[in-house]
Amino acid sequence: MLKDLILKNRSYRRFHQAQPISKEVLRSLVDLGRLSASGANLQPLKYLLSNDDKTNNLVFPCLAWAAYLKDWDGPCKGERPSAYIVILNDNSIHKKINFDAGISCQSILLGAVEIGLGGCMIGAIKKEKLHTALNLPKHFEIVLVVALGIPAEEIVIDEVKSDNIKYWRDNEAVHHVPKRSLDELIINN
Repeated sequence: MLKDLILKNRSYRRFHQAQPISKEVLRSLVDLGRLSASGANLQPLKYLLSNDDKTNNLVFPCLAWAAYLKDWDGPCKGERPSAYIVILNDNSIHKKINFDAGISCQSILLGAVEIGLGGCMIGAIKKEKLHTALNLPKHFEIVLVVALGIPAEEIVIDEVKSDNIKYWRDNEAVHHVPKRSLDELIINN
């Protein structure tokens, strides 16, 4: 059921790094993004797949992991993603991507959850540094990075209290994500 996939689709930031993800799996996830909606059907997105240590080690230091967790610099070795999908806009097709990357990314992440993986959509990227490290042609603009792996953490959804929407970790390293209530979001109850 779709709601079950959405509930399992959390922003995982710790993984079982030693568990590999094949290029075939990454290609199948990108295929879900490819088949998703695209504004004016322009399809300007391109994807760089990374599932080897050399490329993963280029991507990892260019990412910021959890803005609300001030004392955490991201996953330690052994808990890093097994793979990444770098989502690019091909500026030679269209200069403005609107919502395409978010739609594609959500499709990729739901597909990942369906096959037992987890991921995190990352927009806090040192884009120039990553662009150079990956030796990308100039007409490719880095939009998002999807970190993927087998989750090595538990994430639970909590109700927002006192209007505090910041995620946090408890003493057992369980990651808590506050969500506003449905009644608060629908304005014409």
